[in-house]
Amino acid sequence: MLVFLAGFIAVVSIRDALQQRSFRQLEAFNQRYEVLRIDLNEPSKAEEVQALVDELSLFASAHTGYAGARSYAMLGSIYADKKAWEDAEKAWTEAATVGAKTYLAGVSLCNAAFAAEEGGNILGAIALYRQSVSLKDTFPVAPRAQFSIGRLEEVQNHREAALEAYQELLNTWPNDTVWTSLAQSRIIFLKSR
Repeated sequence: MLVFLAGFIAVVSIRDALQQRSFRQLEAFNQRYEVLRIDLNEPSKAEEVQALVDELSLFASAHTGYAGARSYAMLGSIYADKKAWEDAEKAWTEAATVGAKTYLAGVSLCNAAFAAEEGGNILGAIALYRQSVSLKDTFPVAPRAQFSIGRLEEVQNHREAALEAYQELLNTWPNDTVWTSLAQSRIIFLKSR
């Protein structure tokens, strides 16, 4: 019994030490990113930015959970700052996958949807917004994502689908004052046409 207890304590201690090391590395990456962010698109910073992207990519591929999700999310932010929307979408989608059991999943999916939308992939954006909404219990911005589904359905002239999306927002989040008000105004507008 004592051997088992000693082994358990050793495993927990090692896991905690590795986790602390990962958090320190993430913080160092984040500090480098924040310094570079101001001049991210300057040609003189291209090598530094690429080095950060390469190191973050390597770190992200070796980690799961929060550390992996946070590193992929940071990559998504770098790509978004560079307006490399397809890369941003991929990075944020990967953040949601490796961090599926963290609070970062919904946020990452919503960011991936935004990147898809910015990149002109409207159908992909709708699918990603739907995935983020499916995490509504742990994703406080789900009403906004639901509204975005309706907005994108409108953009495609899918009146009925837009009405359904807005109505779903009203049904699911009746106490949300901002997004339900906007959804109600869009429903009134669409029905009056």
